[in-house]
Amino acid sequence: MNIQHTYVVIMAGGVGTRFWPFSRQSYPKQFHDVLGTGRTMLQMTYDRLAGICLPENVYVVTSLEYRDLTRQQLPELSDHQILLEPSRRNTAPCIAYASYKIASKDPEANIIVTPADHLILKEQVFLDRLKVALEATEKSDILVTLGITPTRPDTGYGYIQFDYSSTSDVKRVKTFTEKPHLELAQAFLESGDYVWNAGIFVWNARAIRQAFELHLPEMDEAFRDLTFYSNDESPSLLRAYPQCRSISIDNGIMEKAQNVYVVLSDIGWSDLGTWKSLYEVSSQDENGNVIDGHTMLQDTRGCIIKTPKERLVVIKGLENYIVAEFDNVLLVCPKDQEQKVKEFVSDAGKRGSEFV
Repeated sequence: MNIQHTYVVIMAGGVGTRFWPFSRQSYPKQFHDVLGTGRTMLQMTYDRLAGICLPENVYVVTSLEYRDLTRQQLPELSDHQILLEPSRRNTAPCIAYASYKIASKDPEANIIVTPADHLILKEQVFLDRLKVALEATEKSDILVTLGITPTRPDTGYGYIQFDYSSTSDVKRVKTFTEKPHLELAQAFLESGDYVWNAGIFVWNARAIRQAFELHLPEMDEAFRDLTFYSNDESPSLLRAYPQCRSISIDNGIMEKAQNVYVVLSDIGWSDLGTWKSLYEVSSQDENGNVIDGHTMLQDTRGCIIKTPKERLVVIKGLENYIVAEFDNVLLVCPKDQEQKVKEFVSDAGKRGSEFV
């Protein structure tokens, strides 16, 4: 693995509405210290990957409105390492922008793409798995994704079927399946040849550009002639982004390409997409409560409570609830109804933009 040609792209432009009221349009979850570690999700992602490439080879793609937050939290990045999307178009344009910019500087680049807001408990194993993928993409023009060993028939994740007969660490992908129903997820788990799609990718610059040219030619056309690392970069982006449809890299390329491989990875991964997922990975007290705040609890069990440190919160008689307060919103909701959070966000937005 050649560290000089290794690059990291951190995607940090999403809003994460399922983590409302913490995750807001003006302050999404990747900029929060969700786990109470003293570092935000973005900072933890940066820290985790800092040793796998040179500091100048780390890029963060985010929205224009989060430029100042990104600069505050990662002051070690130069301006050209913070890529500002003029509008949200899902992950394919975001990845095209970063990949084409890196390729213009280093045609031999080997690129890791990762979300900013995932939890990885086994960090050294994660780095080892990335190195396996990087060594493969250094030698071959292939698209590699990390596949997470499933622990339950979860219907909220995409699944990857791989060639079970292969003895290689880098296995050919057969199919992608987006968020299956419960019975199908159970069948995937029992078959043994399916893994969760973590949305963490590795490829070389040549392979990903060829993939865009073949499967998303309008994006290839939009980005291939841009003048990167210049004063013209921002205005040219304003012309390029309207040419891009809103589509994920999975739907746009990974599900269509023939040269897709997976590295099986047991890395203690969670996408931390919901309050329930945060509850499951957090330390619990003797009553099964996860507490981040100043609280007095009586007869309260199985709750996740995240409230401002300066406010004393007294709770009696709750079981299996989310209690979350941030800024001007307090959420109290049964854990098993957390899927309604998106509805709450929609309804709150009708009350005023300051609530979302």
